Amino acid sequence: MPFELVIPRSTEPILFKTKTYSDDRGYFFESYKNSALTHLGLDDDFVQDNISFSVKDVIRGMHYQLNPMAQSKLVTCIKGEILDVVVDVRKGSPNYGKCQYNTISSDNSYVLYVPEGFAHGFIVKSESALVLYKTNREWSPENESGFVWNDPELNINWGVENPIVSEKDRELTLFKEALNNFSYKEPYSQ
Repeated sequence: MPFELVIPRSTEPILFKTKTYSDDRGYFFESYKNSALTHLGLDDDFVQDNISFSVKDVIRGMHYQLNPMAQSKLVTCIKGEILDVVVDVRKGSPNYGKCQYNTISSDNSYVLYVPEGFAHGFIVKSESALVLYKTNREWSPENESGFVWNDPELNINWGVENPIVSEKDRELTLFKEALNNFSYKEPYSQ
């Protein structure tokens, strides 16, 4: 298998490492292979690719789409390094409002699976970063939601005092006031 599981979780985010083939020319890795993801229990059909370029200390987030257009994502950093943050927004979840931090870079070849029901954001730690993420549903502006990056209740540790944040992201609401139609469902157990 081309993927090595790093953090196993069922309906939670999954961080996995791809095999990287390096030589004096550079490197090659498969950031997406349907059969490998199916082996990990992920059966999403990804329909849209997004690429963002950002400079050091840029925060993008915290975003998600509401049902029925909720998105799962595969996130990888193809140039540079990011600190990726996901927050559980599924009401009733034992992890509701909890943050998960992952460092993803072109050096470590990690890919993060972010399931529906989680807000997503990242900060650029290197001089610049190129981030690729696949989504299982197309962007739907009328279903966008999210909360402000510096929500005092969540106290996300971005590791920088004066980040660069878009006007749109600065105007997002607080976590407890954000539109949210997700509910936690107990994982199936045998």
